[in-house]
Amino acid sequence: MSGASGGTPAGAAATPADPAPAPSGVSPADPAVEFARRRDGFAAGEGVPAGVAYSPGASRQWVSDELTRSADTLAERGAAAGGTWLASLWRRSLYVIGAGLLALLLVIGLTALGPGWTRARTAALLAAVLTAGLLAGAAWLNRARGGLLAPVVGEDGRLSTGRAVAGAWTLLAGYALLHLALALALADGSAARDRLLDGLGWSGTGAGAGGAAGLVVTVAVAWAAALGARAVVAYRLRSGGLTKTRAARPRGADLLTDDAGRAAAVDVQYVVVSAAALLFALVQLGRRPEQLPGLPWGVAALVAVSAAVHLAARLVDGGRPAVLSVVRVREPGDLHTAIRTGDDIEVRGTGFVPPGAESPELLARVVVRIGAVHVHVPLVPVPGGFANPAPTRLTVPVPVDVEPGRTELRVVTAGGAESAPYLLDIVD
Repeated sequence: MSGASGGTPAGAAATPADPAPAPSGVSPADPAVEFARRRDGFAAGEGVPAGVAYSPGASRQWVSDELTRSADTLAERGAAAGGTWLASLWRRSLYVIGAGLLALLLVIGLTALGPGWTRARTAALLAAVLTAGLLAGAAWLNRARGGLLAPVVGEDGRLSTGRAVAGAWTLLAGYALLHLALALALADGSAARDRLLDGLGWSGTGAGAGGAAGLVVTVAVAWAAALGARAVVAYRLRSGGLTKTRAARPRGADLLTDDAGRAAAVDVQYVVVSAAALLFALVQLGRRPEQLPGLPWGVAALVAVSAAVHLAARLVDGGRPAVLSVVRVREPGDLHTAIRTGDDIEVRGTGFVPPGAESPELLARVVVRIGAVHVHVPLVPVPGGFANPAPTRLTVPVPVDVEPGRTELRVVTAGGAESAPYLLDIVD
């Protein structure tokens, strides 16, 4: 099958639409692979019953309905698998916490071989154990939602770059403060306590040093960017200026990509700059554990600029669909006429398939509203994907229920965003 008509060539033999059951003892094919095989078969004109093969429009609609049902089943299985994966992730969180604690213990032990064990190393180990215990408790409380990933997963089911960066800075600051508190409790003598209390001061030393103030400002900036991005996205979703769809499960690549899985420059730069600044702060903490890690104002300003770029991108990303033109689909040899009921029309514009809505079950939710009639955009398969709907083009029939005359046409995406009305003239 090809093009908008989706018909089967005359005389082509129809094959069964449903795949034959697997032999006994043989595991069934992967659902995604089986769906792709069936889609490509329909694209080649196979599997269409003889009762609808005579009509390009009827065969196209039959194929679309069959693929929609298969896509819904595939999506249900994917959602169930994603929920199971999230529920099992909290145990992996415990393994990660344990591995991190063991690595820190090895580092502390190796550095103590020369000068020997000190109260500062005891405080560092106790702080690590307490931090690990808090993280493990948080993972258990959120065990049904992904363990440690739960706080950094957005409402769309993807990892949030802003929340992940803010969480990393909070974890570093919390561990450093806990370490200082324990070191203060274990300190021997007033001089040692005074030195530790001085480590909580705001001022650093040297030109451009920010001391603890640089760390505090950086943590505040990271959280302001995360909360600001969430507020902007929520407002644009409510106002219809942005369309988002839910992912089956979070992936590590979400931190560096957009909803469609393409690398996002604004997210990449935010993660890279934040990771470099975090590494700088960790080195500071390792070299001077008696102080909060000091960030020079230059480093703090760099993180702030990076966070501002990340937040500004949320103001301009995406947008509502826009209809630019509507034309009648003309078959070879057909006359040049006006649009009538029963004709196929091609809607041209932008934003019909927003990022993250490329899966078959979401493509099947795209609707064109012509007057009061809602027309579901048929799925037209081609080898390896779908020709309809497309991000900039939709092909739909004009139903007979549409009254002739001037009427409004709107496009409704899978995420629920609706385009502005486009005036369409339909003649008798």
